[in-house]
Amino acid sequence: MRIIQSLLDGRTLTTAEIRAYAPEIAPATLYRQVAILAEAGIVKVIEERRVRGAVERTYRLNIGETQVSADDAAQMTTEDHRRAFMAFAAILLVDFDRYLERETLDPVADMVAFRQAALWLTDAELAQLLQEIGGAISGRLANRPGDGRVRRLLSTILVPSPGPAVFDTAPTP
Repeated sequence: MRIIQSLLDGRTLTTAEIRAYAPEIAPATLYRQVAILAEAGIVKVIEERRVRGAVERTYRLNIGETQVSADDAAQMTTEDHRRAFMAFAAILLVDFDRYLERETLDPVADMVAFRQAALWLTDAELAQLLQEIGGAISGRLANRPGDGRVRRLLSTILVPSPGPAVFDTAPTP
């Protein structure tokens, strides 16, 4: 997950550059995992060049291979979903912990936010909301570094709330 995350914004990186995003991973493990991802087609080799007798490869994420399709999700077991979500949640925790370890910390100035909202939506209203969010995000995915831009991670989680699906009357605020 950390390797995939380092390549999410379309950048191309060598394995050594990927290590800067995942210093907690032992080098041998990182190289082995990159090779596994390349073999599976999740990352692809963009360039190869000789550096001091070794071959240095530059990788790019193959976005289409990182997405779980609706058909694939339907085939996943409950335990598969649990493992996938636990990996996602672990990455969130690691990312936030890395942020908290900075020498200078200013969550207000950095616009750090995490919130949860309960929304009462029909399936059609949810589909419209997701389309609006997707439109707002997709227009910014092509942004490149520079011009005062800071790389920010946006993570979303959408699940039905546990508990009753409907109320007989509107809940009081």
